[in-house]
Amino acid sequence: MATSLADFAKKKKVDFFLFNFTDLFGNQRAKLVPTSAVAGMQKSGAGFAGFAAWLDMTPAHPDMFVMPDAASIIQLPWKPELAWVPGNLWMDGAPVAQAPRNVLLSLMADAAIDNQVLMAGVEPEFHLIDAEGTDISDPRDTQEKPCYDQSALMRRYEVIAEICRHMETLGWGPYQNDHEDANGQFEINWEYSDVLTTADRLAFFKFMVKEIAGKHGFRATFMPKPFAHLTGNGCHAHLSLWTKTKRKNHFADANDEMGLSETCYHFIGGLMNHAEAMCALTNPTVNSYKRINAPTTSSGATWSPNSITYGGNNRTHMIRIPDKGRIELRLADGSANPYLLMAGILAAGRLGMAGKINPGKRMDIDAYAEPEKLNKAGKLPLNLLDALRALEMDRTYNAALGHEFSSAYLKLRYKNWNSYAQHLTEWEREQTLDC
Repeated sequence: MATSLADFAKKKKVDFFLFNFTDLFGNQRAKLVPTSAVAGMQKSGAGFAGFAAWLDMTPAHPDMFVMPDAASIIQLPWKPELAWVPGNLWMDGAPVAQAPRNVLLSLMADAAIDNQVLMAGVEPEFHLIDAEGTDISDPRDTQEKPCYDQSALMRRYEVIAEICRHMETLGWGPYQNDHEDANGQFEINWEYSDVLTTADRLAFFKFMVKEIAGKHGFRATFMPKPFAHLTGNGCHAHLSLWTKTKRKNHFADANDEMGLSETCYHFIGGLMNHAEAMCALTNPTVNSYKRINAPTTSSGATWSPNSITYGGNNRTHMIRIPDKGRIELRLADGSANPYLLMAGILAAGRLGMAGKINPGKRMDIDAYAEPEKLNKAGKLPLNLLDALRALEMDRTYNAALGHEFSSAYLKLRYKNWNSYAQHLTEWEREQTLDC
């Protein structure tokens, strides 16, 4: 039986609901619905104009409606009178095919037919910066190798601890918080779940981190590369594929050297085969390509991939095998749309399994120190335009994601790229003013 939002409000003393959806560019959109109106809104949905968000629509399109997924409701621990409800977009009595959450749900439904549930955990990195957005928030955070710096972590204890407490209240199972490799950078980890739950939680996590940072007078950013000389913000995804009962891990094989099944290697093959196109989803902004293929940062390593390779417990490759029965995709960054991140991974991996794609031999080398040994490996796109062109050319991947979605996404992202290309930078003036 579906959860009654009105009953939830009465039980939890909620005054308002945020009926939420995430558009193609990862922006969260919402309407604030009072509890007095929520019963009707749960039946009919909250109305939005699609053209007003980043969706491929015009002002002539009819209303679209956010139908709340009441099973995924999250009450804000720091504002308990308010609840956040992710929803699915509908128009003219049918799901909006280009809507990111709907894309993921469709792919999950296809996987369920094959008795497959993709489970994922994420490692979202973020910077705490000053309110103006010009520098990190802690002027004393200056170590050349600041990763795990206890003193810097404790100087932001109030922010990080408050976020972690809220996650505990929500039952997410947070298990570690740390200062990351860049000055001013942090990461919080929580337990893995199915990809829809993880995507919802990642969307809410980004919202929550920004809210709590603002409460303490700071600003939080998940921007892939907010500072040129510092390590960027990744969003590593740990992946395993299970039966619907969660009793069997399709990725596990005790007889394999790395503890991975043939199915898992085919999944890896799919991720590698479609990596260039997948970058348009996992690394969706102009700034994303300042993080991957980046020069060495002040700490000595970028911790981001530059080639389409996989290795063992080795963080210099696009895909790492950290343990038996699971893999880590290190490609995505903090600007990735949570729903499209998971959809992109699931689509590519399942194509690999369907085609029994061989990922080739594992590369047990330091990809940063021995680039000459990567000459036969595929290269990641150098910029967003290359990634978009790769996505456009990968027809099999487009079909797996859904043609309506792919067409809409490419149209808007090309427009986004063209806007960037029309922007005159100071670098151009410095290099060409005297020509």
